[in-house]
Amino acid sequence: MSDALEGWREVARRTNGDDYAHRFAAHFDQLAASGEDVHGEAAFVAALASPGVAVLDAGCGTGRIGQRLSELGFDVVGVDVDPTMVAVAEERAPRVEWRVADLAALDLGRTFDVVVSGGNVFPFLSLDALPAALEAIAAHLVPEGLLVTGFGLDAAHLPPGGPVVPLEAYDDACAAAGLSLEARYDGWDSSPWTGGGYHVSVHRSPGLAA
Repeated sequence: MSDALEGWREVARRTNGDDYAHRFAAHFDQLAASGEDVHGEAAFVAALASPGVAVLDAGCGTGRIGQRLSELGFDVVGVDVDPTMVAVAEERAPRVEWRVADLAALDLGRTFDVVVSGGNVFPFLSLDALPAALEAIAAHLVPEGLLVTGFGLDAAHLPPGGPVVPLEAYDDACAAAGLSLEARYDGWDSSPWTGGGYHVSVHRSPGLAA
């Protein structure tokens, strides 16, 4: 079992029990039923890219983001290290391609126009695995493709017991992978970055060599 999966499952079971995957999906169903918009990440991506382009949902969980992007007309593949979460994604959106994969060893044999990673994925990677994960993600981006990531930067913006990944460490790993920071926001509503406890960052892969 990878460190990322072990750490995630420990936190998930502590807060939601052994059936954490179905409970996680049901939580967002309840929010949506109460009238709350649960598709901020998908709307953010849709504002950056046109329907039909290829999107990788990296750390897809139960498929909330990838399913919505597919409904909006994007060519979606979702990957997650947790087979239990992927199984729920397959139940809920069987027409989308879902795969079990570790981001630090990602090898899908294709590239994407956009990679989106929401839902506090990167904090569950160890700092040692972070550079490998960003290298693997960068290798799956087309020239000038976009990596869109959002995660909490302090305990108040993470699940109870979730580890904190310093933003500087994430930026350093992106830079080492050849990804340049294009924009940063406080949240998925594109509010200006103020240095708070949550960020949404957009990085771009290099273009083709002249």
